[in-house]
Amino acid sequence: MDSRIKKLIDLTKKKFGLQNYYLQTHEIYRRVNFFSDTVYTLCMEWFPNHETDEEDGSNPDGTAVIEIDIHTQKFTSAIFVSGKTYAHNGVSFANFTNNDIIKWIEQETGLVYEKHFKLRREEERELHFMECIDGTAVSPSGFIEVHYDEKGKLTFFSNHGHYPLKERVLKETYSLTFEKIEQLAKEQLQLLEYPSYEQKRLFSLFAVEEIYIRNDQSYTIPFEMFADVNSYREINQTIFWDEPLKQTFDRKELNWNDEVSVEQAFAAEPSPDSFPITMDEKEKCILAVKDLLRQEYSNESGMWVLKTIHREKGYIHAMLRAKKQDKRVFQKKLMLMIDPEDFQVVNYMDNKFMLEHFDEFQASDKITIEKVEAFEKLKNLFELKPYYVYDFDKKHYVLCGKVDCEYSVNASTGEVIMLDNL
Repeated sequence: MDSRIKKLIDLTKKKFGLQNYYLQTHEIYRRVNFFSDTVYTLCMEWFPNHETDEEDGSNPDGTAVIEIDIHTQKFTSAIFVSGKTYAHNGVSFANFTNNDIIKWIEQETGLVYEKHFKLRREEERELHFMECIDGTAVSPSGFIEVHYDEKGKLTFFSNHGHYPLKERVLKETYSLTFEKIEQLAKEQLQLLEYPSYEQKRLFSLFAVEEIYIRNDQSYTIPFEMFADVNSYREINQTIFWDEPLKQTFDRKELNWNDEVSVEQAFAAEPSPDSFPITMDEKEKCILAVKDLLRQEYSNESGMWVLKTIHREKGYIHAMLRAKKQDKRVFQKKLMLMIDPEDFQVVNYMDNKFMLEHFDEFQASDKITIEKVEAFEKLKNLFELKPYYVYDFDKKHYVLCGKVDCEYSVNASTGEVIMLDNL
């Protein structure tokens, strides 16, 4: 075993009191964050001394699954399966207050309470925190969770967030009011069909599509833009073709296993996912997307829009939406995985099977309410909250207001209802 890995393993054993455990497996993983930095993580599975592998391959109760950032030597998670722990003199919060636990988090992470994270909710023997920038919410948001058992022993710790340096944050004073953005808020009110799984029927509702509005009102950022990838390249191109491609598409099994060597990890070698997509690669991706559509959707020229492409887990992912959408809240989408070596589509996912499930639901009732009336019913229920939002173009966090509403108007009855109640 490499001496540097052994040092991290020994640190883990001492920190979490794993004298009653043995190291079952350990692997190195890497991922790319928003800032195109490659993060290397050592993941360890520690089994209690009296346990072995379960027959179904699952981890036995009490297993400690622990991850540590190789370069910062900060632990990102420590999870004891089924909330059971056999740790001896490990992390314990017996007789601790919430403030004591917050101080422990600060010590372990190097973060500062109410500057980088704040309490979101508290449950029995559980504390849930959300990422913030000087107390202001962040999107996409990170989180920190701490659970402990009846004896105060740590059973769950997870820390996932971006916590940007101040150089990446465009600080300013929040000045948005609902009066300033009322017209834009009205535009976000959409008539959509929402499914009720419990009642197996569709409801036509006027509901708000969440959106972020820049503090100076210069532009907006769609809520749906965010996933935990380092960079999107927007395309927004409708795909046309003249002739179908009379060739059978052969799906290939995806190889998600990005094996990483110890040498790569400690040399901080950049992941292939961290490199920007060039113009040449973009054009090749568009051709690959067109060929797949010509094969599998040959009669649908001009019916699909290539929205974005991004690198993820060794592939280039192309996200498409149907150009003509119905009024349902779940929209028709395609995701294509492209091999960056030969620029061939190796696999794809279509959500049509999920959407076809709704065809069995009872149709929504006749619409009797107009948008103007629905807006007046919801006007005082809109939420406008400050958020620091990551702007992929500027590569900075910018101050925005998030427009949202937990309520909707039934377009058939005019009733104001909470979306969660569906």
